[in-house]
Amino acid sequence: MLIGPHKLKNNLVLAPMAGITDQPFRILCRELGAGLVVSEMVTSDSSLFGSRKTKLRVDIGGEREPRVVQIAGADPSMMVRAARFNVDNNAQIIDINMGCPAKKVCKVMAGSALLRDEILVGKILESVVNAVKVPVTLKIRTGWDKNSRNAINVAKIAKEAGIQAITVHGRTRACGFQGSAEHETAGEIKARINMTVIANGDITTPEQAQEIIKKYRVDGIMIGRAAQGNPWIFHKISHYLGTGKKQAPPTLKEIHSIIIKHITHLHRFYGEQQGVRIARKHISWYAKKKYINTLNCPINRIESANEQISVLNNIFGQEQRFAA
Repeated sequence: MLIGPHKLKNNLVLAPMAGITDQPFRILCRELGAGLVVSEMVTSDSSLFGSRKTKLRVDIGGEREPRVVQIAGADPSMMVRAARFNVDNNAQIIDINMGCPAKKVCKVMAGSALLRDEILVGKILESVVNAVKVPVTLKIRTGWDKNSRNAINVAKIAKEAGIQAITVHGRTRACGFQGSAEHETAGEIKARINMTVIANGDITTPEQAQEIIKKYRVDGIMIGRAAQGNPWIFHKISHYLGTGKKQAPPTLKEIHSIIIKHITHLHRFYGEQQGVRIARKHISWYAKKKYINTLNCPINRIESANEQISVLNNIFGQEQRFAA
């Protein structure tokens, strides 16, 4: 899959997810098969560029190319400043968020709220595309609600503005994450508009990914929540798309190594106190996917990085003894 001058190793993309797709998780998913990863959504408010939170979100140093930063906002001039700021800080693709359904984002007319104002959509896209010399992409939903599904109109505006690729989450803003995502809209955009189209929403298995690509002729697949606690999903899907065969699940030893590497990177990236606390949700996701067993374990009360790693090693030691 091509985005501007960038040829990706495959057509599998890690979705931007606030509080989740930080640098440690992006690097991990790249190593486990993702062809492209996108940063957490970054504000276009320049007064926050110096905050610790924003600095961590835009930290893409040392990551594989192409490096993508997603920006959000409702003011064209602020979006231009945000795009230039991130390009100056090594972003090689700028992604514009017009898909986030969060109330705190929509109440300031950003994210998916922008879909209600197609004129403003055009102004933002044209302004950002003209402001930077890197490819600009766009993520949208199918519309604001079931009575205002305007994704095709927005895609036409995006194409005219010079957007290089569009990702379509198969729900309206009103849906939130309820119900099932549809990919007919992404397929219709691909059939009617000559641009790179990526389908997103409820894609959890290699078989689903293959079916969506074949049925709707989309160029790529974006994986979000299905990667939480399951970052090797990209290897699974890539293997299946390439061979038509299911890949064997990772061994207990491989899972142990990956999880410890991930948690250790979180400790190093955020510092011990914050890193330990952020690691808890990832450990919980790994446990929910049955890759580790944290029952009767004080994992959420641990405040020490060394102790957190030690407890995880003990859990795997018990699992390995049980498996033997």
